Amino acid sequence: MKSILLAFLVLSSYSNSSDQQLLGIKIEELNTYIDKADHPLIINFWATWCQPCIAEIPHLQQAAQQYKDSGLELIMVSLDFPEAFPKDITAFIKSKNLIGTFFWLDETNADHFCPVIDEAWQGSIPATLLLNAKNNYRKFFERKITPDELGTTLREMLQ
Repeated sequence: MKSILLAFLVLSSYSNSSDQQLLGIKIEELNTYIDKADHPLIINFWATWCQPCIAEIPHLQQAAQQYKDSGLELIMVSLDFPEAFPKDITAFIKSKNLIGTFFWLDETNADHFCPVIDEAWQGSIPATLLLNAKNNYRKFFERKITPDELGTTLREMLQ
């Protein structure tokens, strides 16, 4: 039943519009979604208070638009504090007209959720995981990605 609910929530949240929902999610649910994805993913971990995160977002947004025909999905996972969910995070998303799938990670123990995403992740943000199950591509960045790095990585991932 939990899998059916998660599938419904994820499918209902995915759209290329800033009017979509921001959903709270546990790391296990996010990991299940990632594992079941049959299309390329950019999973970005960010927060509204993180200046390097905010500086990186326009490049991620542009990449999502540029490669949307390849099925690329941008998943933005907020690591904002609980008091920011959902009002402040949603307001930020709408004010920037962001596109993608939006989640708030309902977790506080980085020692638990970081290794689920990447064993080397120490908890810094921005952090971005790029995946393509079709060619077993996987690359993790625990820092802000430059536009050139993002472009090169996406071209490699989508080959």
